[in-house]
Amino acid sequence: MDMEVLGQEQSSEQLDLEEISRKISFLDKWREIFSYHRLGTNNTIPQNHEGNHASADENEDGTGLSQPKGQGHLPSSGLCSIPNPSIISSKLGGFPISLAMATKLRQILFGNTVHVFSYNWKKAYFRFHDPSSELAFTLEVGKGGARSIQMAVQGSIIKYLLFTRKGKDCNLGNLCEISKKEQEQALAAALAGILWAAGAAQKATICLVTEDIYVASTPDYSVDNFTERLQLFEFLEKEAAEKFIYDHLLCFRGEGSHGVILFLYSLIFSRTFERLQMDLDVTTTQLLQPNAGGFLCRQAVLNMILTGRASPNVFNGCEEGKSQETLHGVLTRSDVGYLQWGKDASEDDRLSQVGSMLKTPKLPIWLCNINGNYSILFCTNRELLSDWKMERLFDLYFYSGQPSQKKLVHLTIDTHSHHWERDQQEEKHGPRRRFSPVEMAIRTKWSEATINWDGTVPFF
Repeated sequence: MDMEVLGQEQSSEQLDLEEISRKISFLDKWREIFSYHRLGTNNTIPQNHEGNHASADENEDGTGLSQPKGQGHLPSSGLCSIPNPSIISSKLGGFPISLAMATKLRQILFGNTVHVFSYNWKKAYFRFHDPSSELAFTLEVGKGGARSIQMAVQGSIIKYLLFTRKGKDCNLGNLCEISKKEQEQALAAALAGILWAAGAAQKATICLVTEDIYVASTPDYSVDNFTERLQLFEFLEKEAAEKFIYDHLLCFRGEGSHGVILFLYSLIFSRTFERLQMDLDVTTTQLLQPNAGGFLCRQAVLNMILTGRASPNVFNGCEEGKSQETLHGVLTRSDVGYLQWGKDASEDDRLSQVGSMLKTPKLPIWLCNINGNYSILFCTNRELLSDWKMERLFDLYFYSGQPSQKKLVHLTIDTHSHHWERDQQEEKHGPRRRFSPVEMAIRTKWSEATINWDGTVPFF
């Protein structure tokens, strides 16, 4: 009897061990699934703190996994599938990124092949405020270096909504009443227009992410498990590029999509590495610069969005540097302009002064860099910059992109007020009013302007 009980106990222990082993195996299976999904989305846990980079033989998750040339892919289904709108089928067409292309991309961005984008960059995408609201036509922008790209694209969105789309009057009311579909159409048109201009109005290249991995880690290239899954799609017509972007808009506006990085990649491939080398000069050999543990866009990126060329400087044409090298500025007027003011900037530095090509764009929209913060100024009157009489007294609207801003700021600009009127207005609002950074930026374009904030407390 005792032997029988002992045998039953041993059998029970064996079953317990088998059950434990089975559960461990089951957990390992799910750990692998979640690991793969996390590689695809990067929207659950910050994989890289700002300033850190993955080593050549370890990816962001610490797994060391790297599967080349389409042999690895994200599972398409599972008992607990995490939706990822940014991933497309590798059978959609286009052509996969190669190791040589990925290496060049990393070099032109960071100046090396080991740095990767920080968490703030990875989570940045193009998201509008609520439709049919006071800020319906504006993007919600985050922190970090991607912000400047979002605000530059914002300028093109306003350009489309006010001056390009057909069947709508150019007024502020129409901007605030746009629907979700109109938001999507505006974003697709803006992105396609920027890429088309970067491609010299000949070709636009759009990068999307597939489930397949095409590039493996090497001693000279550190994987980020995002770039290595790119497919490139080329378009010889602007309208075809716009339709493709619209059809795959979640790849740019979906949470977890890496939408801003995808757009930046598309911008670089549209411009081509060859053209970029001709655009840049000795002052700028890479498009991003390290800052406070992250990366900021150099002027060349913003100029590429605004003008189609990656000019590293803001002055007109070409200038001679201190060592007699040729420095490249802006060659033509763009649709969206650029204004710049900083409290520490030197007015005597001719190379830092924005030239008339950017100050006086074809349309009254400006990307503003004010003390390193990016914002948008615009006017709904298309004729503002083509008829000097319109510049006597006019309205500007200011969008800072800050979460605290709930409605547009309305500014009235008077360029022909008498000096005693200007002095009286400055005394009325206090002695510090004249030093508002927004006003200082506006006065780089209209030097004698009197600026009325129409009841809004001036931004400092």
